[in-house]
Amino acid sequence: MTAPEASIVIAAYNAADTIARAVRSALAQAGVAVEVIVADDGSADATRAAVEALGEPAVRLVALERNKGPGGARNAGFAAARGRWIAVLDADDTMRPDRLRRMIDAAERQDAVAAVDNLDVLHGEGRSEAMFPPDLLAAMPRLTLPAFIDSNRVFRGTHNFGYMKPVFRRAFLAENGLAYDEALRIGEDYLLLAAVLAAGGGCAVVPEAGYLYHVRETSISRVLHLHHVEAMLAGDRRFLARFSLEGEAARAQRRRTRNLREAHAFLSLVRHIKNRSPGAALKVALGDPVALRHLSMPIAARWRRLTASPASRTAAASGQPLKNKG
Repeated sequence: MTAPEASIVIAAYNAADTIARAVRSALAQAGVAVEVIVADDGSADATRAAVEALGEPAVRLVALERNKGPGGARNAGFAAARGRWIAVLDADDTMRPDRLRRMIDAAERQDAVAAVDNLDVLHGEGRSEAMFPPDLLAAMPRLTLPAFIDSNRVFRGTHNFGYMKPVFRRAFLAENGLAYDEALRIGEDYLLLAAVLAAGGGCAVVPEAGYLYHVRETSISRVLHLHHVEAMLAGDRRFLARFSLEGEAARAQRRRTRNLREAHAFLSLVRHIKNRSPGAALKVALGDPVALRHLSMPIAARWRRLTASPASRTAAASGQPLKNKG
């Protein structure tokens, strides 16, 4: 059997309501012979039945015996892939029909081993917008490691390239032993592309949006918890143990590490405020004053109520304004 040009790997967990839509968009790729590999990550719903009901010969189901997280599921899909190129698609997202042809052509023109493109963010009420300004991407035909690391910092208003969904040359991943970090449940996409760039692989940039990012309120990428930041810091340490960064890439990594530590302090501060632990919160704030900058108004109000006198708390609870204590 002739190998397909591209393998599209979809990691799925309890995705029975969206998996058919994702698979159909993958099969609709124009000008590219594709196979679709659905790696079911131990779903408890009808995800596997929904895939089997499609009856598509170009679709293969890889059923994991236990839940391994998105990185583990994608690794299982990558291991089963036969295409020269591998693309990833989330089970609740879709792709435009011309996406892979455009990305593969851009990578091959530049002799790159990966390519990324823009994303259209689709909201539930029908509103949509491009995740990145097309002019921004048009001005950077190749994604560099320093730019990629620098963009991946939390609580910043700048664009985070970690949301991009690359297409990879499969042989490059195999030759360099590159795979998803299965210890991560958030940020695993970032770390794999960072490893590709750190290993010397070039990455072409396509300004047009071919990936459709469907926003759902339950998406894990929309909620950042303290244990996520701890896992990302640990993932970065494993990344740095393998790759020695120099120059601007090393400086970008130091900025990212500092940012993640600040995020850890901020989330710790929030947790202590919610738990009504003013002493612990004050200790965190004194240890990392930058964490205070990230406090939103509702959290700041909690802090005032938490540290105020009993009389002031009663006033706050009744809706009366607290006095400015200077």
